[in-house]
Amino acid sequence: MAALYTSLPDIAAATGATQSQLTWVVDGYTLALACLVLPAGALGDRYGRRAVLVVGLVVFSAASTIPLFVQEPIWVIVARGVAGVGAAFVMPSTLSLLTAGFPEHQRGRAVGIWAGVAGSGAILGILCSGLLLQRWSWQSIFVGLTIAGIVLLIAALTLSESRDESHPSMDYLGSLLVAIAIGLIVVAVTEAPAWGWTNPRLLALLGGGLVALVIFVVVELRRAHPLLQLRLFAHRGFGSGTLSIIMQFLVIFGVFLLLVQYLQLIMGYQPLQSALALAPIAVPLVSISVIAPWLSDRFGLRLIMVAGLVVIAASLYLTSQLGVDAVYLDFLWPLLALGTGLGLCTAPATAAVVNAVPADDQGIAAAVNDAAREIGAAVGIAIAGSVLAAGYTERIQPVLPTLPPPVREPFSDSLAAALQVAERSGPSAQQLAELAKAAFVHGNSQAALVLTVITAVSASVLAVWAPGRERPKPHALEAHSVPSATSGGRHARSENPSEDDDPGPALGEHRPPVSVGRHARNDEDVS
Repeated sequence: MAALYTSLPDIAAATGATQSQLTWVVDGYTLALACLVLPAGALGDRYGRRAVLVVGLVVFSAASTIPLFVQEPIWVIVARGVAGVGAAFVMPSTLSLLTAGFPEHQRGRAVGIWAGVAGSGAILGILCSGLLLQRWSWQSIFVGLTIAGIVLLIAALTLSESRDESHPSMDYLGSLLVAIAIGLIVVAVTEAPAWGWTNPRLLALLGGGLVALVIFVVVELRRAHPLLQLRLFAHRGFGSGTLSIIMQFLVIFGVFLLLVQYLQLIMGYQPLQSALALAPIAVPLVSISVIAPWLSDRFGLRLIMVAGLVVIAASLYLTSQLGVDAVYLDFLWPLLALGTGLGLCTAPATAAVVNAVPADDQGIAAAVNDAAREIGAAVGIAIAGSVLAAGYTERIQPVLPTLPPPVREPFSDSLAAALQVAERSGPSAQQLAELAKAAFVHGNSQAALVLTVITAVSASVLAVWAPGRERPKPHALEAHSVPSATSGGRHARSENPSEDDDPGPALGEHRPPVSVGRHARNDEDVS
């Protein structure tokens, strides 16, 4: 997802892509991934996870070669969209192969490593693409993606097949509805700043997406074997953990889209320099993630996740204050705060989702975890990119009539194109370049503020929804306690057991001895 971030200015200069098209170069991939990850996970369970993984890698690798032959912006966007389809088949298969292939006593460690790799993938992608751009053009990134896909394809062929032996029926209607709902809503959010929130086309997209979502919920609640067991969300640990994961990936991919361009276009960093400038975020993220599960056990899932989101919101607000004359130290403090907040949230939220689901249903946890990440990333890129584009256009539009006709279009397209024109025009165009930079910083600030508000609202919701710290058990009950599904913080009981009541079995589903959605039996059950 993040591999092209460092190359966006080069793509804009080489292909003439507008700021809005640059958003779609990134979000075309993420949108396809978000729409299809749940159906792809279900196909893997039914027809074989290795087979689905192999098919996904073939599609991903083939699509990544397209920009090597055609470089128009629309073809780059199409290539990324098709690659996202392939990635949708790859992503859930990776986690499902781990949860199905490891014994239960090793599964937690395997999932933890998976989560750490997935969380640090953005940094790795930016660093690798920065290294490639030191010697070659932006197309070298697609060469790297193709080679990586082929190498992983060869490795995937050595795996044993894995599938659900119960052969659950495939929910094709649910798959279609969830893809339509996510697709229409994300497209609407992406285009809203350009079209306006009252535009009839935008309202039609939003309305269609919401209608598809409502129909999806109705259909899933009535099916014996739904694509997604919606009643799981009544479990407070599962639901709040999923929301937290969505917010984490919304923020990290949205803000990275802003920060990479800021470093290159405003601070004048080269691609590799910008990648290295972002690398310090990994220090607090990784180090705090190691102790975050213990903190969640000690203080409760609610306190840790809310604290993490509050720190993230503070870092985003500091990011919105970065101006044209900022130095790296101004940039570093918000970056470290962002890593700290993500470190507090990541591991406890993933554990909340996984631990709320019985071992036999870990495929559900994997699919929801993947979908939450990809939907969050798609929406984050859409929001950040579209608000940035709208803010830039808002400030540059009044200046355009004063510019010579040959340079109006590049200045209206993007800051990267404007700076390229200004460089060719010599010192006389320096003032125009400063105007374009100021317009970009304005859009960047507006996008960071929007992300700040979204994060703060999410923290408020989790402060009410997420389960808190367990109450100490009376000694008289300890001898009679029964193992049960645990919350995200792995507590036996929350502050108010009645708030974690069992949502009940799905229609046509046999109730297990200890149902999902329950932290522990209540006092009446024990007596």
